[in-house]
Amino acid sequence: MLIPRRTLLAATALGVPLMSRAQATWPRQSIRFVVPFAPGGTSEIVARTVAQELSKQLGQTVFVDNKGGGAGIPAMTDVAKAAPDGHTIIMGHVGSLAVNPYIFANQPFDVNKDFIPVTLLAKVPNLFCIHPDVPAKDFKEFVAYAKKNPGKLDYGSAGNASAGHLAMEYLKLVTGMFLTHIPYRGTGPQLTDLLAGRTQATSAGLPALLPHIKSGKLRAIAVGTAQRIPALPDVPTVAEMGYKDFETSQWYGILAPAGTPRDIVKRLQEESLKALRSNSVTARFVNDGAVGGGGPPEEFAAFIAQQQKIWSDIVKRAGIKPD
Repeated sequence: MLIPRRTLLAATALGVPLMSRAQATWPRQSIRFVVPFAPGGTSEIVARTVAQELSKQLGQTVFVDNKGGGAGIPAMTDVAKAAPDGHTIIMGHVGSLAVNPYIFANQPFDVNKDFIPVTLLAKVPNLFCIHPDVPAKDFKEFVAYAKKNPGKLDYGSAGNASAGHLAMEYLKLVTGMFLTHIPYRGTGPQLTDLLAGRTQATSAGLPALLPHIKSGKLRAIAVGTAQRIPALPDVPTVAEMGYKDFETSQWYGILAPAGTPRDIVKRLQEESLKALRSNSVTARFVNDGAVGGGGPPEEFAAFIAQQQKIWSDIVKRAGIKPD
C-alpha cells in the first residue's frame, strides 16, 4: 500500500509513527489461544485471565482452546503449522519449551526455530501437597514415610513434562525418595483423583491448589520458591527443609508460529503488557501469588534459553523420561 508523501510528512511532523500494513489490519478476526492442557489447571487460569483483557483491548475475541495430552506435543505441532498471521498463539511453559526437547528425541518441530517468543506472562509458585490420609503432617514426615515405603505412594501430574511432573521428579532427585508418577491430561483431571484419595501427592501451581488447601481437602507441605509465599506464610520452602538452593516455579508465556510479522509480535507483546497491568489481572495475580511478566520478545527468548540450560541438566541427573 502506497502512503501519500503529504500524509507521511504530516505524520512525521507530528511525531506519529506509521504502523505497517500488517499491524494496522491486525487482528482481522478472533484469536485462538491454545493451552496444551485440559481445563482446570494454572495454565488455563493464567490464559483466561489475560485473554479476557486482550479481547477488550483488541476488539476481537481471544478464546482459549484447551488441547491437552501428549506432553503438549500435539498442541505445539498444531500451532507450528498454523498460518503465521497472529491469529493463532500458544501458551508455552517449562515443559514444552525447556524439557521436552531433552526427553523426546523426535518432536515434529523445533521449539527454537518453529516458534517466536512473544512475552512471559507469569511466574507462579509451585506447591507440594498431599492427601490428608497420608500419615505425615509436614514435609519432613512425608519424605521419611516415602523413603520407608518406596513405591507405596503415587503422585499425579498434569501430564508428562508438565511443571508438576518436573518439580516432583526434581524433589525425588534431591531427597532420594521414590514415588510412582501417574500422568493425566491436565491439572483438573489429576486433582479429581487426588481429592478422592486415589493418588496421594502432587505438585502444581498455587491457583489450582489453594481452594482445596483452604477447605482442608489437601495438605500443603512445602513451596518450591526461594522464599515463603504470602498466601501460605506457615508453609516452608523446600530449601528451608535442608535442600539448599532447591527452587522450582511454574512459568507461562505466549509464542507465535515462526514467520509471524515482527510488528504483530511487538503489538501482541505490548497489548499483553497492558493487560497484565490492568486492575483485574493484577488483582487476580496478587491473589494467586503470581508474578506478572510482559517484557519484550528478546527478554523472553533469553529466559527460555536459561531455563533450557537448567532443565537439560536436571533431566539428565534425574533420568526423567516420558511415562
